[in-house]
Amino acid sequence: MTSNTIKPVRLVLVTEDDPLYVKQFFDVFFQEYPRDSIEILGVTILRAFHEPLTKTAKRVFKFYGPLDFLRVLPRFLLSKLAGRTISKLALEHGLPLITTPSINSEDFINKIKALGPELIVSVAAPEIFKSRVLSLASIGCLNIHSGKIPDYRGMMPTFWQMLEGQKNVTVSVHEMVEKLDSGGIIDTFEFPIKPGDSLDRVISGTKQEGARLMIRILKEIAVTRAMPKSTPLIMENSRLFKFPQPSDVKKFRALGFRML
Repeated sequence: MTSNTIKPVRLVLVTEDDPLYVKQFFDVFFQEYPRDSIEILGVTILRAFHEPLTKTAKRVFKFYGPLDFLRVLPRFLLSKLAGRTISKLALEHGLPLITTPSINSEDFINKIKALGPELIVSVAAPEIFKSRVLSLASIGCLNIHSGKIPDYRGMMPTFWQMLEGQKNVTVSVHEMVEKLDSGGIIDTFEFPIKPGDSLDRVISGTKQEGARLMIRILKEIAVTRAMPKSTPLIMENSRLFKFPQPSDVKKFRALGFRML
């Protein structure tokens, strides 16, 4: 079957409003995805961490500390003021936005039913997909996670892999199930961690290369019209991480790593 005869796989993207790092995934994805094999029906962008902005600001301040917070804040504000958001990027590429306060709401479920997607793809979506949402896509739902699963399930997997002395950050694309980061692995790649590295560089790199990994998988699905064979997870010794605390960041810096 040639690329000219492949019917594009129809998908909906769900993500969070992050102009610094998650946007870097979409800078690559929207620029490089092949329109002849991937059709994006719409993009849903949820509030980061699914919480008020003031709570997110306090969380980020505690995470970075005063000095690095003052360094990262102008980057965030400049991105916002300049309109360098995922929503604007999607519109520039002619992609419709699907607004909703929650992906598990009746409103969202009805909107997606009407579109009839074959796939739903989660990129740092800040909500757990419940069974009704997972059943909306005829082929299934995919998530990209910047961590080796089930060892590094949960929040900020890049940080935890660096803190625990891994030589690489493992980025995983896996099937979605109701239990967080627990579906079978479809494919992975490893992003090398350098001595004295920065969290900023590693997250940026994994987002950009993660977009290319997702494109390769979606192109395969467009040909086969089926979910690729996955490797089931052995959950016996799985770990679920929460957002890092200042004490964790102190240990991170003591290893010679930088936040920015």
